[in-house]
Amino acid sequence: MRVLVTGGAGYIGSHTLLELMAQGHEVCVLDNYSNATPEVLTRVRSLSNGVLHDYVGDVRDATKLDEVMQDFQPDSVIHFAGLKAVGESTQKPLYYYDVNVSGTLTLLHAMSRAGCNRIVFSSSATVYGEPVYLPYDEAHPTNPMSVYGRSKLMAEHILTDWTAAHPGTTAVLLRYFNPVGAHASAQIGEDPKDIPNNLMPFIAQVAVGKREVLEIFGDDYDTPDGTGLRDYIHVVDLARAHVAAINYAETATGARPFNIGTGQSYSVRDMVGAFEKASGKSIPTKQAPRREGDIAAMQADASRANAELEWSATHGLDAMTESTWAWQSKNPNGYEGT
Repeated sequence: MRVLVTGGAGYIGSHTLLELMAQGHEVCVLDNYSNATPEVLTRVRSLSNGVLHDYVGDVRDATKLDEVMQDFQPDSVIHFAGLKAVGESTQKPLYYYDVNVSGTLTLLHAMSRAGCNRIVFSSSATVYGEPVYLPYDEAHPTNPMSVYGRSKLMAEHILTDWTAAHPGTTAVLLRYFNPVGAHASAQIGEDPKDIPNNLMPFIAQVAVGKREVLEIFGDDYDTPDGTGLRDYIHVVDLARAHVAAINYAETATGARPFNIGTGQSYSVRDMVGAFEKASGKSIPTKQAPRREGDIAAMQADASRANAELEWSATHGLDAMTESTWAWQSKNPNGYEGT
């Protein structure tokens, strides 16, 4: 199958490229490199020994999208391109709605003009908001607490309405929990361009000396150790979920959300301890107030994905932390300078 991957040079996108190519799919990347570098694709090509088409462009650029659609003629699209920082989204709401919502609209228009009817969407478990019950299943009410979460939910609504209006179209909505880890080669991994917004890359940067100390935001949550609980998933498992979703979309129609997680939650202190074990390094921490928009606990019920996508996570906590350390220790400055 011919698969266009928007944002394919990013953290999750790059791992997904390898999994798609390993299954024989022909892949094309569109990325504006706002949070990535072309070096990523160089490494993907080296690891895959496969043909990878790529274009530099923004998902909001209709002319560029038409060019890519005409040249590559995709059968399906995986849509990663978007902004993802909860805190930043509060400070720059119009920017987040422009990229995450308008970008999705522009992409759908281009797909419609090209006759491409299948899309897998990079959504987020933040669409659920404060848990009414745990673990979250896909029937859980959606009430996102951040601009970022609302932008993802708006895009989900757009995709759902698109499929309802156009029989024969498919939108697979993958609601990620917390991706961590890196490829077994240690050649690709998470490389934030600025201060990391997520826990694991921050811990890794402290371990290699790029950051002095890890701030733990909140120690008074109603959890066993007072710190936030999250369902972490290895990025390779997440990448494989996209391949499963592409296969599912070949025969399914309409819009369908799927939780992509493990069903196991770990606290911030659990993750620090596991990383210290994997790296042999001490991680200095200091306590800080809660962050706006954070919730006490998140946990996935991924049984729908297990049954309908025929997918399940196979990597445990040790694999998550060990692969993160292998990537960060081998690439202390990420892709910089390569």
